[in-house]
Amino acid sequence: MIYSHIGDNLVFLKYTSHQQSEIGLLDRLTSLEVFAKVAAAGSLSGAARAMGLSQTMVTKHVASLEARLGTKLFHRTTRRLSITEAGRSYLESAERILADMEAADSAISRERVEPRGLLRVNVPVVFGTRQIAPAIAEFSAVHPEVTVELGLNDRLVDLAEEGWDLAIRIGSLRDSSMVARKLAPNRLVVCAATSYLARHGTPRTVADLARHNCLGYTLSQQASAAEWLFGVEGEIRVQVSGTLRANNGDALRAATLAGLGLARQPTFIIADDLRSGALVALPLDQPEIQTSAVHAVYLPDRRPPAKVRAFIDFLAARFAPVTPWDRGLP
Repeated sequence: MIYSHIGDNLVFLKYTSHQQSEIGLLDRLTSLEVFAKVAAAGSLSGAARAMGLSQTMVTKHVASLEARLGTKLFHRTTRRLSITEAGRSYLESAERILADMEAADSAISRERVEPRGLLRVNVPVVFGTRQIAPAIAEFSAVHPEVTVELGLNDRLVDLAEEGWDLAIRIGSLRDSSMVARKLAPNRLVVCAATSYLARHGTPRTVADLARHNCLGYTLSQQASAAEWLFGVEGEIRVQVSGTLRANNGDALRAATLAGLGLARQPTFIIADDLRSGALVALPLDQPEIQTSAVHAVYLPDRRPPAKVRAFIDFLAARFAPVTPWDRGLP
């Protein structure tokens, strides 16, 4: 039962159970919008025209609000409608809520078309330190309204559970529901310091690796620290062994530079050492794997936020047509 006042007479508006159910399902935010429009227009009919609704529907929205609040929001007479004191108080809150909703909608809409807001990117430690962090200044100059949070770790993070917008992953991707975009090839090179080669000789074939001290990377997604893959598709598996295994490429680089043994490293880590001659690339009788690559991965979304698209496009342009770390290398 919903009541209203017309003049000095109390009038009860009776609705069927179906109508009451309909009213109960009316969207509360829409009711707030209707209430604010009625207050601004000064009439139910004016609000109905402004919102493209029937006057009956506008009346139902207002009546639903009054029933839920247990108070009158408007004085109604046959000639005019005016807001009550309770209505004025409620209007302030309603306008604030509607303004916040409008701002939130606008912010989301802008984020879909304009790069802005916090961008959380997860990257492997060495690649992030060497190749991503130095590029942030250039990205920020182009997109000053984006704040980048760079997470550096080598474990496989769960983007949805941990709240990352995207991740950079290196190697051959596992089957996943995520969207992936290849940014660059990941060249792998067997290398050594000249001091090591002077003492132990230079391997010529992958079979020769069995008699060398091979330093192993423990976080490889393609093989173990004791197995190196060769061939275009990684179809040739070579068993190796050595006196050091590590879960960090820079640690292996340091040991290789010190002459401890051979390492199989991506060029984004050792390119400068190859250029300077501190490390020597060892051509063997089998080609290096060609399926390893640098990928950007993100959760499926028909239209990812502009900040995600902008960062991926920025990296793709930066790494093409030749990755910066491979320039000048044979």
